[in-house]
Amino acid sequence: MEDQFGVFSLGEHTLQVPMSLHAETRQKLIHEITSNHIQTQNCVILLEGGKQQMRYDTDHEVLFRQEAYFQYLFGVKEGDCYGAITLDPPKSILFIPKLPPSYATWMGKIKTPENIKKLYEVDECFFVDDIQSVLENHGCKMIYIINGKNNDSGGLHHGANFNGIEHFQVDKTTLFPIIEECRVTKTEKELEVLRYVCRASAEAHKEVIRCTRPGNVEYQMESLFMHFIYSKFGCRNVAYTCICGSGHNSSILHYGHAGAPNSKIINDGDTVMFDMGGEYHCYCADISRSFPANGKFSPVQREVYLSVLAAQQAVLNVLKSGIYWPDMHKIAYTVICEKLKEYSFLQGDVQEMLDNDIPSIFMPHGLGHFLGLETHDVGGYPSGVERNPKPGYRNLRAKRIIKTNTVITVEPGIYFIPHLLEPALNNPAINRFFNAEKIRLNMNFGGMRIEDDVVVLENGCEVLSSACPRSIEEIEQLMESGRKAMPS
Repeated sequence: MEDQFGVFSLGEHTLQVPMSLHAETRQKLIHEITSNHIQTQNCVILLEGGKQQMRYDTDHEVLFRQEAYFQYLFGVKEGDCYGAITLDPPKSILFIPKLPPSYATWMGKIKTPENIKKLYEVDECFFVDDIQSVLENHGCKMIYIINGKNNDSGGLHHGANFNGIEHFQVDKTTLFPIIEECRVTKTEKELEVLRYVCRASAEAHKEVIRCTRPGNVEYQMESLFMHFIYSKFGCRNVAYTCICGSGHNSSILHYGHAGAPNSKIINDGDTVMFDMGGEYHCYCADISRSFPANGKFSPVQREVYLSVLAAQQAVLNVLKSGIYWPDMHKIAYTVICEKLKEYSFLQGDVQEMLDNDIPSIFMPHGLGHFLGLETHDVGGYPSGVERNPKPGYRNLRAKRIIKTNTVITVEPGIYFIPHLLEPALNNPAINRFFNAEKIRLNMNFGGMRIEDDVVVLENGCEVLSSACPRSIEEIEQLMESGRKAMPS
């Protein structure tokens, strides 16, 4: 479809995202800089956008996704661009590549600087070749660039670079922690995009649950999810590689990668765990649902599922602005121990189980992570905060007080992972806590995770993915409706 000035959209049936969203995030960043009494006169923030990639042995272009910080401030679809924000007075400037005339033959009409200025509602637009002269004309002496380490992935962001940057002072330390913290809390316009993509992903999960049955191949359910979010909601990309595990694969936390590509046939009696999320305007959803492949929970599936659901609900009941995220993780661990004891998987004193890290054997990952322009969004570990070395806690993706309008996942799980359980069952220091007979009987059970996307509010939370059912009764009814509509 034709580009619409000032709006991102993929059709009338999809969300209209105003470019004013990015004007607001720019204003938010400028406010934080001035509030911290950082020098603004003759200073410019400069970001480099993502690079359009080619397959090395062909002219095939890899589907482009914008670099997240650049997307946050400018919302630009095209690659190979730069963006600048002058600070005194504030002004937004985009720089686009100067394309050869042959581009129009293969790739379509070449957008002019004036087109780009109107499309993204910025103050000025020039070619990349003109960055130095444009900044000098604006009186720029100092450039603030992003340069820092992502505390979740460990990846480094090296910031913008261009021909002529050596003519300016370059500050590599000031901007990164400020813009990272800006992304932690969402504006109302950002929340609208996240509500949309979470609703799209929840509806797609419902369709997958409705259509799943023994005999399907895992990747067929991945394909159905991807088709649904794109055809119905305009989500061309998924936020991450879909995880569609059945049987033992449902206990593999990041199943679905190239070496294990959702390729197993789903069998009668299998537990399935589907972790999938769409992406719209680079904003991400991340939802997990677990259920029986045949549509009816067995006694053991019911016990494990209710244990996970109770842990999630306990967190949602107390989640609000001002809580300390590791405390939420502890709540989930406590409930998991209590429920697994109730169902005779565990035995003994719950506090002693916690002291001996027993729940981390069943749930080795953290309770959740920030969500936004990345699936594992930035800001979970502010500067100077170190990870807790305890099992389970060391895999937390956030260790901080949670602010209002932070979007975070709540995703407890219980998994029967042989290489974690067998050493524990054979460890005389802790094996007293386990009902070894019942656990070994279910060693190939797989795993169950329930994951929802949540906005933290002043006095509670809003579940963005609530359209997707969580109760056993709702899931069984949905699966039954699918079997009536499309009998095997």
